[in-house]
Amino acid sequence: MAGILNYVQNRVPPGHFLYAVLTNNLREAFGRADESNTTAMRDIVAYCYNKIPATCWGSPEHVKAWLEG
Repeated sequence: MAGILNYVQNRVPPGHFLYAVLTNNLREAFGRADESNTTAMRDIVAYCYNKIPATCWGSPEHVKAWLEG
């Protein structure tokens, strides 16, 4: 969660795993996830869906725009 919060609040570029999640590339996200992130994937995506602005995730374009914002 720290990585998500740092990305949302401070516009810090995410690592490869979180970038895959934020750009809605779940195939890549599962490929990059460690065991704990694999187990928590549903919760991570649910958190993004329910708690962070829709304008900062969901596609590579959204993430790029957020980071440039």
